[in-house]
Amino acid sequence: MKIINRNKNEKLKIVITGATSGIGEKLAKGFAEDGYYVEAIGLGLIPEDRKNINFTSVNILDGKAILGFINSLERIDVLINAAGIIRREKELDPNVFAEVIDVNLNGVMRCCSAARPKLSKTNGCIINIASMLSYFGGGLVPGYSASKGGIVQLTKSLSIAYASDGIRVNAIAPGWISTPMTKELKEDTERNKMIINRTPMKRWGNPEELVGPAIFLSSESASFITGTVLNVDGGYAAM
Repeated sequence: MKIINRNKNEKLKIVITGATSGIGEKLAKGFAEDGYYVEAIGLGLIPEDRKNINFTSVNILDGKAILGFINSLERIDVLINAAGIIRREKELDPNVFAEVIDVNLNGVMRCCSAARPKLSKTNGCIINIASMLSYFGGGLVPGYSASKGGIVQLTKSLSIAYASDGIRVNAIAPGWISTPMTKELKEDTERNKMIINRTPMKRWGNPEELVGPAIFLSSESASFITGTVLNVDGGYAAM
């Protein structure tokens, strides 16, 4: 794998999908505060805090749109795939299942493939957002669980396929994080209690707590790390 010693004063460019809400939004803000120039894509309402962040509406189901957006950028140093949907029990319907897979898994592959040439030029890296549901089943979320399990295997596979281009590919698997996507569960007293009891740190995580791990995996300090899934879950997977 090639390694480039970058100028410490060089402002790096990161592309983050799903950056208009939840984990993606907090990652965009965190990287911008750390000095990166952030290209944020998503379909939701644009957040008010836009400092050093450029928002563009791009549907990751549209391969041509993704490629056009990527090709419009002069350079990319980091790609973070944070876009995702969950439909809970509706995912038991094969059509809804397919929709979730197409966004959460196929969408990641579309973005990785489109960004590969530019990441190769900068010896950049990819971080995919997996989940604790990458490791076990979810009876009400078969599509989400399958897609996040697929993210882990896609991450490992692309880390091998892209290594000769000098591109590192890793994933972060969040535990129970307080976001609009998990609001319903957190407000359910019984389910919230089950989650807290299962989590060794006895609390929900905040999306801001994913920023540090993501910045580390994007940095030269992680130059020999690829094909790895980093759990950020308060110890949930250890139980």
